[in-house]
Amino acid sequence: MATADEPAIRAEGLWMVFGEDAKRRLATELGTAQGTAPGTTQNDGNRRDAVTETLRGAGLIPAVRDVSFDVGRGELFVIMGLSGSGKSTVIRCVSRLLEPSSGRVAIQGEDILSAKNRRLIELRRSRIGMVFQHFGLFPHMTVADNVAFPLRVQGTRSGERRSRAEDVIRLVGLEGREDSYPRELSGGQRQRVGIARSLVMNPDIWFLDEPFSALDPLIRRQLQDEFLSLQAELNKSIVFITHDIAEALKLADRIAIMRDGVIVQVGTPAEIVLNPVDAYVAEFASEVPKGRLMKVEAMMRPMNGAALPEGGPVLAPAMSLEDALTRFVSSAGAAPLAVQDGDGKTVGVVTPEALVKAMGEARDGAG
Repeated sequence: MATADEPAIRAEGLWMVFGEDAKRRLATELGTAQGTAPGTTQNDGNRRDAVTETLRGAGLIPAVRDVSFDVGRGELFVIMGLSGSGKSTVIRCVSRLLEPSSGRVAIQGEDILSAKNRRLIELRRSRIGMVFQHFGLFPHMTVADNVAFPLRVQGTRSGERRSRAEDVIRLVGLEGREDSYPRELSGGQRQRVGIARSLVMNPDIWFLDEPFSALDPLIRRQLQDEFLSLQAELNKSIVFITHDIAEALKLADRIAIMRDGVIVQVGTPAEIVLNPVDAYVAEFASEVPKGRLMKVEAMMRPMNGAALPEGGPVLAPAMSLEDALTRFVSSAGAAPLAVQDGDGKTVGVVTPEALVKAMGEARDGAG
C-alpha cells in the first residue's frame, strides 16, 4: 500500500536491451560489474559503460541504460532528448508496454514489473492513462463512442458511458462534436479526442508520448496551453515525452534530459537552462531567453532602508526577470520596487540597476 510521501512513479536501475538472450546476458554482466546480485549498476557511470561495451560487443542493443527517477504526486515530469536517446523506450518500460531487461518500477508503491497480466489490465483500466503521437481513433465510431470505448470494454452501462464521455469531451473543449466522426475533425481536435479517451477512466497516472508533435505549430501551442489548464484542474501525475525544449520548458515541473539511453540531468526548467551539466544539455538551452526563467527571488536584496514608492507596483518572488522589467516600465520611475510574498509581506527589494545587470548576465549565459 502506497504511503502519502511515496512518489507516484519510481524507476530504479532500469535497463532495456534488445537482442537474442538479452535479459540473461544483461543479468550476467550486471552481476559481474557489481560482484553482487544483478539488478542495477547504481548509477555508476564507469560500471554502466563497461556493461554497455560488453553488450554491444555481443551484438546487443542497450536502448535504456541504468535509468532512475521519481515522479511526485501531481508532478508533470518531462523526459526529453534527441531521436534515439531512449526517451520513448523508457515510458514504454515504465508502463510495461515493453518488458524491461532489468530494474524496478513502482507505481503508487506497487511493484509493476511483478504484476500478472490480469493486474496490468486492471491498472490500465483504472489508474493509468496513455496518449501517443498517433491518435488511434476508430474511424467508424463517433467522438462520444471513441471516448467511451474504455468504459464499454469495462462493461459500463450505455447511459453512464455517454454521460461520462460527455463530461470529458466538455473538459477538452469539444462540446458539440460528440456525434462527429474522426474524419470530420482537424488534427488538433482528433488529439483532444485521444486525450479525452485517456481521461474517461479518471486515471491517477498519465503517460503522454509526444502527443502534440504531429500538429502544426499554432495548434500545438494552443493545445499546450489547454493542457496546462487541464493539469491545473486535474492534478495528475504525468510523464510527458518530447524532443522540443520549448515545449518541455513550458510544460514541465521538472525535466530529465536523455542521451544514448542515459539520463544526464534532472532539474527544474530554470536549473536545466541556467545550470546545464554539460555541453549536450547546454546546446538544448542555447537559444532560450534566460530572462524568462530566472526569477526575482534569485536576485532580490534585503530592504536596508530602501525608499519605496507608495502605492506603486510590487514584484512577486516567482516572477520572471522579463515580467519584472515590464513592471518597472509600467511604474515609469527609477525607484526600487518591493518584492512581496503571497501574504503581502515585503520580503526584499529590487532596483532597476540590479535587474538590468541580471538580465544582461542571463543573456550572456545564453551564448
